[in-house]
Amino acid sequence: MKKITSSFYDILGISSATICLVHCLIFPLLTILPLGLSHNPIIDLLFASIGLFAVFKITKKSTLLVSSILIVSMGLIWISILTDLLLEIHLDLIYFGGIGMIIGHLINYKLHRKQNH
Repeated sequence: MKKITSSFYDILGISSATICLVHCLIFPLLTILPLGLSHNPIIDLLFASIGLFAVFKITKKSTLLVSSILIVSMGLIWISILTDLLLEIHLDLIYFGGIGMIIGHLINYKLHRKQNH
């Protein structure tokens, strides 16, 4: 059985963080249109869970810089989502967390590619 490489988790994390960030940036604009859409923090929770899985897999084998970026970013995302779920207050921390996740995964992906070449 082939072992899944950390580049797979980087790609999963980059994809999840990018889709989540696009969702968080575009969705407020869609609520202006009379489509009957409302914000559901469970969707954010789904993206964060996928990202958390990727972060756990990556931080085991990544550098301190990458691990720090990913853990802080994931913390910002979870604080924002839990505040929205429990207190119904939307924090902009989720945007910074999403950008940090993308940056952390890109750095790790590039470092991983350098090691394999």
